[in-house]
Formats: sequence, C-alpha cells, structure tokens
Amino acid sequence: MTAQPARLERSDPGTASVMGDSPFKSSLVKAVFRDVTSMHVSRSAAWAAVSVTRTVLTEIIDGARRAAAEEARKKLVPGDLLSAIDRNVELEVGSKWYDHSPTFQGLTGVLYDAEGVIVPSRKRSRSQKPSAVVGAHRFEAGVKKLLRSRGVTAVPAMIRDLDGIASVFLTDLARDAAMVVREGGVNRWGTVTPVMSGEPAPLPFLKDSFRAVPTRRGDRRTIGRDDILAATTIQLFGGNLRQRALTEAREATPHT
Repeated sequence: MTAQPARLERSDPGTASVMGDSPFKSSLVKAVFRDVTSMHVSRSAAWAAVSVTRTVLTEIIDGARRAAAEEARKKLVPGDLLSAIDRNVELEVGSKWYDHSPTFQGLTGVLYDAEGVIVPSRKRSRSQKPSAVVGAHRFEAGVKKLLRSRGVTAVPAMIRDLDGIASVFLTDLARDAAMVVREGGVNRWGTVTPVMSGEPAPLPFLKDSFRAVPTRRGDRRTIGRDDILAATTIQLFGGNLRQRALTEAREATPHT
C-alpha cells in the first residue's frame, strides 16, 4: 500500500507572513477571549484581533518615540506615553488600565476631603475571575518585540504600561465582539473625528468603506473576523487610527 502524504493545512502565504511577523500570537488572543466569553473564536477573528492590537500599540509607541526624540532619547519613559496621548486623543485606549498605573495617577481624578487631604482609594478585593489587569504580564514579550521593531527600548514602568493597555484594549475588544454576535450586529453608531484647533479637518472616509454592517450573518456561537472589525469601530475613534487598524486587519485576513 502506498503511503499517503500528510495533509497540510491550507493558508494564504500573505496572511502567514503578516501574522508570522506579529509580536502577539493568536493563541494569546484566544486565551484573552476565553476569559471573556465561551464563544468559539475563528482563526480569522484571532488574526484580525492580533492585527488591530498590533496597530494600536505601534501607534502608541511611535507617538512616545517622537516625544523621546525631542530629548534625544531612544529609551522610552512613562512621561513619553503621557505626551503621546496628550498630542493625539486617538491613542487614549485601554483606559481602564489608568486606574492601576502610577503613570496616570491624578489624571483620572483625585478625591480630597474637607481639609484638603487626599482620600486614599478603596482597596480592591481579590477576585477569582481573571481580569485584563491581572493578565497584563502575558503581553510583555510581544511588547518588547514591538519596541525593538520600532528601534527603541523602554524602562520597566513603560513596558508595564504598554502591557496593561494592550491587555485591557484586547479584553474590551473581545467583549464588544461577543456583544456584536449576541445582538446580531452593531446597533449603535457614532463617528468622532478629533481635530486640533487651527488644523484643517481630515478628509472623510469613503462612504461606508470601514463601517461594519448593522446586521451580521452566521451563527450566534462563533466570533468571526467581521465581528472583530465591528468591535474595532466601537473601540476606536473615527480617525486615522481606526482607518489604519481596519485596513491592516483586512489585509491580514484577505481570503476569509
């Protein structure tokens, strides 16, 4: 009997190369999704989520890198992160992390008593349920790889902030994608295009080119690529970052 050759899994060469270069693995993405929902996550959905997260983190790092370059530094510090967010409101993502990071202390609101003394925040009880904050360390290797690819390094506090932002953003993305599946589409819309004072308004998007359809096709048990794209429109403002994230996610999953 002639031995049959092993069957190889079909994949698009372009997609394989794009995802092979990604600092975040699809297995990590699926682990985050399992913390949020019991729904099945398709391979194309995982790839799309990886792509969106990579795009967001890259934009944040590039903004911080420009701030550091003004001081002739290649090692990023938390102050560079704050400068990047101050200069580009689109980078204000993963905001639930801000309450847990010393970098953002005072920006989320500090309470004072009648004598002007700071009221200490309530101690958070330990929960048995996994959270984006607890799982932030899972992104450290990917963040360091992404920093190297942009030609910079970062102090440990900055790496921890990037870990946390990535973890919270991806967790929120997973929750929104699951909501899209449960509700059968995106039922609420809103496009915000931030414009700096004195600067011309950016060109509008091509009509409906980056909007998810209000209703979805498919079963209610599987998160697909289009569900991730729809969740991205919820998570990101309607500016250049959203457009880039959606475009790169589509390119990373061209034949799904």
